[in-house]
Amino acid sequence: MIDIAVVDYGMGNLRSVSKALEHVAPGKRVVVTSDPADIVAAERVVFPGQGAMPDCVRELDARGLRQAVISAAADKPFLGICIGLQLLFDHSEEGNAAGLSILPGNVKRFADADMVDANGARLKVPHMGWNEVYQSRPHPIWNDIADGERFYYVHSYYVVPEDAEIEVGYSNYPKRFTSCIARDNIFAVQFHPEKSQHAGLKLLSNFVAWDGRP
Repeated sequence: MIDIAVVDYGMGNLRSVSKALEHVAPGKRVVVTSDPADIVAAERVVFPGQGAMPDCVRELDARGLRQAVISAAADKPFLGICIGLQLLFDHSEEGNAAGLSILPGNVKRFADADMVDANGARLKVPHMGWNEVYQSRPHPIWNDIADGERFYYVHSYYVVPEDAEIEVGYSNYPKRFTSCIARDNIFAVQFHPEKSQHAGLKLLSNFVAWDGRP
């Protein structure tokens, strides 16, 4: 029995993610796997990723993992991280890449024209470092995590869901963007909980305890 499957398609910070999960769930079996059967059989699934969207899609398909991820996202507690969030949507401006279309919406790049803070200073892309995450609505994954808690980001693109109701968290850089979504058994974040110290570990702990219900 695999308690938590971490999807390995060659594009994620897999060791950090798996070690963080093992830390918060010492009694659970955490497996980093590229075997579709493991992903389908696991009790819950973590879908991480980093790098360019077109490369991620290509590697996911090359390993025959597309359908396993889609199936997992349909019926078990599912956590997407960084590109693992972006891949859930229909399309990305990054390389004009098609996503998995599990959720309706698109992925857009931070616009250069918007990259000016309140004092007129230029902001850099990628958005890299710590930033506040504000909770749009309650969710079990937010249990004991303060509204406005800081998490660690590294990204140049952000999701624009077609259904605004799936947003459960947002950040500002400098404009508001969706950083966390939830629908049914899916929860996904743009930041890296495995790099976000206490708050990130608490989020992962909440995911391990979550029954997949809103």
